[in-house]
Amino acid sequence: MKPKSRSPKRFRNTKRAGERSEAAFLHKASSLGFGVAKPWGDSERYDFILDNGRRLLRVQIKATDCLRARAYETRATYTVGKGRAVYSPADIDFLVAHVVPLDIWYVLPVEACIPAPMLRFYPHRKVRCASNSTAKPGTL
Repeated sequence: MKPKSRSPKRFRNTKRAGERSEAAFLHKASSLGFGVAKPWGDSERYDFILDNGRRLLRVQIKATDCLRARAYETRATYTVGKGRAVYSPADIDFLVAHVVPLDIWYVLPVEACIPAPMLRFYPHRKVRCASNSTAKPGTL
């Protein structure tokens, strides 16, 4: 059976883009020597559990290819009923943002996301001061 031909622009699917970023994260984290576990199903607030040899870390992956006002944007939130809630230390330890078009990864402790859940990344320019906009690609 031949796969259906789809135009990427007409059939943009954020869930599939997120799944691709999760697969890329799995490869990246395991190649860096982390033990990696994926929870069964998608009911947890985190996508992965990483073992860094000292402790287990709950990690949520957010993929973005959304460029608005010269920044790549994503949210540090999850859906609750018809609304949104901001991730907290009770939910996750780290949020990892993947800027898909540039294949750049940002690692943020969840505490950095609480005061400003709309995350904006400017990987194409140097920023002297701001909150999340100065986040540098990092490691756990």
